Amino acid sequence: MNSVSRSLFRAGLFTALVAVLSVGCGKKVTPAPPAPPPPPPAAARPTVTLQASPATINKGESSTLSWNSTDATQLSIAPEVGAVTAQGSTKVTPSDSTTYTITASGPGGSASATASVSVNAPPPPVVEKGPSDDELFLKEVRDAYFDYDKADIRPDAREALSKTADFLKGHPQFKVTIEGHCDERGSTEYNLGLGDRRASATKQYLVSLGVPADRLTTVSFGKEKPFCTEHNEACWQQNRRGHFVKAN
Repeated sequence: MNSVSRSLFRAGLFTALVAVLSVGCGKKVTPAPPAPPPPPPAAARPTVTLQASPATINKGESSTLSWNSTDATQLSIAPEVGAVTAQGSTKVTPSDSTTYTITASGPGGSASATASVSVNAPPPPVVEKGPSDDELFLKEVRDAYFDYDKADIRPDAREALSKTADFLKGHPQFKVTIEGHCDERGSTEYNLGLGDRRASATKQYLVSLGVPADRLTTVSFGKEKPFCTEHNEACWQQNRRGHFVKAN
């Protein structure tokens, strides 16, 4: 029994020694390094919108600019508005049609948007059309009337001719022909001479009031071109006149 026990002891000891030697001669195992952390996500690119309301205005009126943005740290609107917040609105009053540009920038880059405001030009001022030369002439120039068989300038004719002289002196572009007229009584030859005297008397009175003689010519029609054809004094008085006709 002692012999067997010693054999078993030696066998166990040998086995343990082999195991120790096997462990001591093996390679050392190095643990794997930890995986690196994932990179941070890329910053988002900014977005921005811009609107103008109304988009068309009359000169002197205002339009409202409205905007909104994401992922931006700085925003500005040109022209004239300058730095703005991430979202908001402001009124603008451009004097001419203008395109506004908003620029948004941030860690992810930049973006821009535009909005236009059209400014209607004011209508041209209304120029009131004055009377024509013919209308002025008919309104301001007064005929001179005469007594029967006379060529004297009577008081009412002086007043009328004074107004006519003032108009002609104030409008040097006008030249006139003075027609001498008579009523139907008397011969044609006599009335032609009487009409000539009436036209000449009218011209001389105007010259005395300062109207240049070279702007005045005379002609006699006698009783050949009556203004009224009834056979009474009221009608005859209308025909005894120095009548003005625009010559240019």
